[in-house]
Parts: sequence; structure tokens; C-alpha cells
Amino acid sequence: MHYCQRCVYPANARPGLVLDEHGVCSGCRLAESRPSIDWSSREKALRDLLEEYKARQREKGNPYDCIIPVSGGKDSTYQVWLMRERYGMNPLLVSYNHAFNTAIGIRNLTNLVKRMDCNLIRFTTAPGSAIRIARHMLRKVGDVTWHYHAGIMTFPIRTAVQYDVPLIVWGEHGFSELVGMHNYDDFVEFTKKKRQEHDMRGFEPEDILEEGDSGLTRYDLAPFFYPNDEDIERVGIRGIYLSNYMEWDGKKHAEFVIENLGFETAQSRERTFNLYDKLDDIHANGLHDYLKYLKFGYGRATDEASFEIRRGRMTREEGIEMAAKYDAARPSDMDIFLREAGMTEAEFLSSIEHLRDTSIWEKTADGKWRARDSVANHRNDPGVEAVRLPMGENRTSYIRTPSREGARYMTGAVQTDYVIL
Repeated sequence: MHYCQRCVYPANARPGLVLDEHGVCSGCRLAESRPSIDWSSREKALRDLLEEYKARQREKGNPYDCIIPVSGGKDSTYQVWLMRERYGMNPLLVSYNHAFNTAIGIRNLTNLVKRMDCNLIRFTTAPGSAIRIARHMLRKVGDVTWHYHAGIMTFPIRTAVQYDVPLIVWGEHGFSELVGMHNYDDFVEFTKKKRQEHDMRGFEPEDILEEGDSGLTRYDLAPFFYPNDEDIERVGIRGIYLSNYMEWDGKKHAEFVIENLGFETAQSRERTFNLYDKLDDIHANGLHDYLKYLKFGYGRATDEASFEIRRGRMTREEGIEMAAKYDAARPSDMDIFLREAGMTEAEFLSSIEHLRDTSIWEKTADGKWRARDSVANHRNDPGVEAVRLPMGENRTSYIRTPSREGARYMTGAVQTDYVIL
């Protein structure tokens, strides 16, 4: 397997990246372009855009200037603070409850709504529906969290139509930041196509119902039906990404919301060194991420380390150590899912065999799967020094986050058990 010479991403990273003639990936090249961007002019463009939508809504007598999809995570907390405090917007917060919550996630969402004094609409999927969908999509696409993505990428749009709020404010365009899918000059916005191809894994609820053998009903899939084109056009739905208008940095946002808004974080994780991200659901940094490793041979620690390397806060060698330590770790929340889904571990692993990427995985004579390669084998690849970034002053130091006055922290791992509401 080829690996980026600057970060720790493999060539088979999803949803797809490109390695150039110097062995540097498209995600690293996108990050490299940040210093050349006039962020002040982009921030002015954002301010003008927000004022335009604010004026339109208030002329209509609508109490809501925009919709912000929220989970209670560090990014959505920061987004709400930005809209509320810096730009004077009156947002309607919209949350999809996938029913696989953690206690810390519920506390952070409650804290967000209370601190920012915002109205929140929250749709809660039936726990049985969540398990049935997770079990079906595990076998189909190797994802127990399909309904998470489908919900948060659909329910806010349905709400925007229902409440006549055309502007939806998202945080970062994740695929651009991860793998360089788009350039910053593209000013990419939310589309149904992007949602369907990536977040929905290519499957709309209508497709699942047509399968006939999924065991899922229209009731199970109710929150995932996208509004029709006529309603979208009538309201004028538009989804923007703040990362096109300001230099997005999750670590800095986390530090801000911890210091100023009482955001809780963890003190230990099972599958990454990052203590502040993906805290609100039980499987995101656990079983969901482990499935990525079982399919493609890398995990969340690779994602997080690559971000830090690109920001000059971690060396490639340190990133390799993090990936080697965490990516292959079996998460404890797997046992919770197996119990709730009524599956054995053997059944679970068998159900995703057809999804293993054979460019990185091979089956041994005894029927076990073995990784052909790892970034740990590529510490001293030729060309690494030629493309190395200089280290910045703000080195990554949150392998164990220091306590800050006014913030609360968990002791132990995030994964405990399901918290439905």
C-alpha cells in the first residue's frame, strides 16, 4: 500500500484521495493552500450573506434567521456561538437523535441549548428502528451508523421546509478537509447529490423499501425521506459550510468551547488520542470507526493524526505511533451492539467479509484476515524529508487534556451504554 509522504493516510482512504508525483496526498495539498487565502474578505462575504438572510426572514415575520444542525459536539457548539454572539442571528437548532447516545453527549447538547438560549427541535428515532436499520446496513454497507448520517443530513432540510427557513449553516465540509475533495475556491455548498452519494452510502429510504427483504418499514425510515424538489425550490433551501469562509480548526474550537461554554470532554479514549471529538454517540469513535479499519485497514487515529500533521502540531513519526497504537484496537462498545442486535462476534465479522478491501487485507490459510501492510512500515520511506512541514509553536498536547476552570471532564472511557433520550 502507498501512504502519503507527509501525513499518514493510505492510498485507499475513503471517500478517495490522490497522491501526487511527490507522494503527497490531495488533503495535505488542500491544507497547504490555507495561508494564501484572504480569510478576512471571506469573513466579510459571510457577514454580508448572513445579513441578507436575516433581513429576508425578519421582513417575513419569521422568528428564525437560519437553521443549525447540532449534535452537541464541539463544532456545532462553536457554530451556534458564532451565529448567536458574533453575527447576531436567531438560529433554530435541529438535532437528529439516533438513539445510541452517551451521557456526556446529552449533557453537552443540554448545555449548548441552555448557554446559547436557543430553541431546539429534536427528532428521536425509535430504539427498535435504530437497531433494525443498523443490523441491515451493517450487512449492506458495513455501517452501523447509517441512520446517524441519514438523519442529520435529512431532518434539518425537512425542518427548513416546514418552518420556511431557507438558510442552513453547516460547519466544515468534511470530505474536503479529510481528502481534498474540493478546493476552497469552489465554495462548495450542501447538495442532495453529496448527501446521497456519501452520507447515505448511495441508498435512499425508497431503495431500501424496494429491496423487499430488509425487514424495514416506512415507519422505521420515516425521518430519512428527502423533501421534494418543489418544496426545496419554494423555500429556496441553501446549505453553506463555514469552513469556506473562515479558517476552520477543530482543536481551537474545542479549546474555546471548553474554556468559555462549559463543554465536557473525555480523559481517555479507546481508538484515538483525541479527547474532544465524536463524544455524543456511543459508536462513532468505537464500532463505526473499527468497521472502517476492518474494511480499509485504517481508523480514526489516522484521520486525527493527519489533521494535526497538516497543522504543524504533530510530526509524521508521532502520527504513525498514534495510528499503530489505536487503529486496530477492538472497542468495548462492540459488545453492547452485539447484545442489542442479537449477534455473535463471528456473525458480525462474517457479515462484512465481502466489504474487505483486498488491496490491504488477505485471508490466511486458517481463515483469518491479515493486514498486508501498515503505515508503521513506512516510517523511513524515501521522499519523506523533502515534503516535511515545519513544526508550529502550538504542538498537540491533548493526549490527556489538562483541566480548565469552568469545564467538566469524564473519568474513564466515553463508551458506557445507550442513553435513549
